[in-house]
Amino acid sequence: MAIIIDETKRVLVQGITGREGRARTRLMVGYGTNVVAGCTPGKGGQNVLEVPVFDAVSEAMDHARAHSGGEIDISVVLVPARYVKGAAIEAIEAGVKMLVLVPDRVPVWDAMEIAAAAGSNGARFVGPNTLGVISPGRAVVGMIGGKAESARAWFKPGPVGVISRSGGMSSSTAYYLGRKATGHQASGNSEGIGTSTICHVGGDSVLGLRIPDVALLFEEDEQTEAIVLFGEIGGTQEEDLAELMRAGQVTKPVVAYIGGKAAREGTRFSHAGAIIEGNTGTHAGKVSALRDAGATVVESFGDLPDATASVLGKGT
Repeated sequence: MAIIIDETKRVLVQGITGREGRARTRLMVGYGTNVVAGCTPGKGGQNVLEVPVFDAVSEAMDHARAHSGGEIDISVVLVPARYVKGAAIEAIEAGVKMLVLVPDRVPVWDAMEIAAAAGSNGARFVGPNTLGVISPGRAVVGMIGGKAESARAWFKPGPVGVISRSGGMSSSTAYYLGRKATGHQASGNSEGIGTSTICHVGGDSVLGLRIPDVALLFEEDEQTEAIVLFGEIGGTQEEDLAELMRAGQVTKPVVAYIGGKAAREGTRFSHAGAIIEGNTGTHAGKVSALRDAGATVVESFGDLPDATASVLGKGT
């Protein structure tokens, strides 16, 4: 299994005719994602990489029902930031239940309105400011991997779910896990540690699926045996995950690295959502909360593969 995306999910690309839309659609189609339609107002009737384009999400939904065996499952929004709110709410109101909001610099109030619309319609979203989600060997939504060939080379299927607050470190975490030699080196066993799904939750302060939400999805996933987290200072996502662990709602092993150890109050670490305010969101507080809940927290990013191998019982 996998979470959020697999080869069976029917995907819509909003903004498919733009430069980013075309580039990311090429990645998704090339990797095997089931992209059934695109949408750009005023561009209906065109085709991008043999994907039919419609003026409205409702038209794309009708097409999917008639020709793809069901409704659109996921919309990937690849429009300029100022248009994200309109595109996302249009998709939500048309019945799409999962969205991936790739653009950065989406206004906070817009993200809050998207969240309200999603909540009222039983929908969820990843982002804004996300590279997306990939289930190795199955499908990708967004831009993780850059090109299909790279994504195939870097990410391999396996038992670890990766959650990251950093786009670049989402890829790096899975890359280095995949190159971790397991078993006894003398035996030549170097199959590495593969991943079930890699999810970049996004770097903004207002998000759809947060770290604890994704962890709960991994908890229910049969393929996922352990969760690897790349966290950051700021906000309470990591502490909220620790609460779920203490409550017994997340029982699978968690291995974590928290970036931003040297940051002080008022420092923003890379992303809008990674800022320390007063005594909240500190590196020490996150590490303490996770360790107290039973997580393995490493001091160096480079220690993640060994720690993960250890909790999986695949140490060298």
